[in-house]
Amino acid sequence: MQRIKKIAAIILAIATLSSVCVFGSTFSAGARGTGAGLAEWALNAYYSKWSYVYGGATPGAVDCSGLIYSYCGGARVGMLDVATEKGSVSAGIPRVHGLGLWMPGHVGVYVGDGMEVDARGDDYGVCYQSVSSSYMGWTYWFKVAACDYITNGWESFNGGYYYYENGQYIVSTSRTIDGVTYNFDSKGRSDKTPSDMSSKADSGSSSSSGSSDSSSSSNSSGSSNSSGSTGSQTSDKDLVYSNGSQGAEVSKIQKRLTELGYYTGEISGKFDDATEQAYRAFQQAAGLVVDGISGSDREVLYSDDAPEAPKQETTEPETTTPEVEETTAATEPTTEEAKNEFKVGDENDKITEIQKQLAALGYFDIDPTGYFGDYTVQSVKNFQLANNLSVTGVVDEDTYNALYADDAVKNPYLAQEAASTQSDDAAVVSGPSEMPLTAEISDLIIENVQNQSYTDTASEVVKKTNVVTKKALSKSVDTVAPAVTTAQVTRSANVWLWLVLVVMILGSLTGLFFMRDRKTTRYQKYCAKKQKRMAKGKEVSSRW
Repeated sequence: MQRIKKIAAIILAIATLSSVCVFGSTFSAGARGTGAGLAEWALNAYYSKWSYVYGGATPGAVDCSGLIYSYCGGARVGMLDVATEKGSVSAGIPRVHGLGLWMPGHVGVYVGDGMEVDARGDDYGVCYQSVSSSYMGWTYWFKVAACDYITNGWESFNGGYYYYENGQYIVSTSRTIDGVTYNFDSKGRSDKTPSDMSSKADSGSSSSSGSSDSSSSSNSSGSSNSSGSTGSQTSDKDLVYSNGSQGAEVSKIQKRLTELGYYTGEISGKFDDATEQAYRAFQQAAGLVVDGISGSDREVLYSDDAPEAPKQETTEPETTTPEVEETTAATEPTTEEAKNEFKVGDENDKITEIQKQLAALGYFDIDPTGYFGDYTVQSVKNFQLANNLSVTGVVDEDTYNALYADDAVKNPYLAQEAASTQSDDAAVVSGPSEMPLTAEISDLIIENVQNQSYTDTASEVVKKTNVVTKKALSKSVDTVAPAVTTAQVTRSANVWLWLVLVVMILGSLTGLFFMRDRKTTRYQKYCAKKQKRMAKGKEVSSRW
């Protein structure tokens, strides 16, 4: 009985120690996080190519809710019900990193700049896509209950620094903080690194310099005032509207653009392509940031000094010749333009034209933003790979000329997928998804558009292209993975280390217990034999 009690006590102690180690580590991995941290976590999941596993909630293998839970813990179901604040996506998304996105049966993470990340399914894995072009059809945005969102002050995100006021990061303006003036671009990024992240802006230091847009190419930016929203609300002047937004304010914008001569369409209350084009024309005429997003620059739109659209003379009918020349001039590069290089981080109207051309060839499937980001880099790489160019992700002179060449090769995999899914209703998604790094020669020769012989050179081209592409992709993945991931994965690895230690301790204690028990048993047997000998000796002596 004593032995059973000892064994039970040891097992109970080991079980308690194991529970503390394992569940303590789990709780630390699911500790409360921040909105910016969640956005970085989601981006890392995409760039690290995490797998989709139904019910998964550990780094590397997650489902849609597990992507969020693996960072900050909290609820895995009913996230929208316990959210601290929420609103309708159609009415706009606030300028906040790390918001949750919801639709029936699915959730994702808004990472700013009009982009979202979600663990979509076995056939897709973790996806990174524009909110506006995503087929998911997000219904609500919400603040994750297990995350804290900054209200005022500095916030670092994905290598940049943003300044929040009244719950949203500021854009296209400047602030004087501790005597230093910081300028913030249309995406909210500061032009300087703050010396003290806890510093706050000096009173009266605000200086607007353009449109108070959301995350540049955001499909639906701004804060919602819907009836289902909880928490703090923003005023109408703080809301931003872009392609995909709708409501009474959009109707008001369309009416004002009509009065000024920029818009000739229907007053529908829907911010469509025609409305965006008209708004861009207004911004251009007013000297504002031309991004097609209606933010604080509505003050200029509604003012008495708002510029009217230039009137076009229509005294003589135009011939078709000028139109042909105009189209040619808009599509064919000049010698000066071809000499320029466009790379990641650049932002101008020329990049918008490049993105449009990539889209026409099937390599770019979101709305042009004019910003050369990671999405554009991958699209350029895919184009270079298909056109036998050096895969660098930089639009150099050769790449630029090839883009506008008459024999530019369109995305071959777009045509292949379209042919293979003719019987399905699913849309073909091309864009910046990586093209295969290895392929058979027959797969690469889709169409001999140049009437050349590829028999002797295709194999060599494949080898060289594979090497260049692998190097480029490995560098891009290494540079975007946030440091927070390393700490999180380390905590997950500690669970297994503790389990190994627990097994070793259990084995050692068990061995010591049985060694001691064996010695005790030997001693007891020795004493018993000795007593028997003594008893026998007494018996013999009594006989005599």
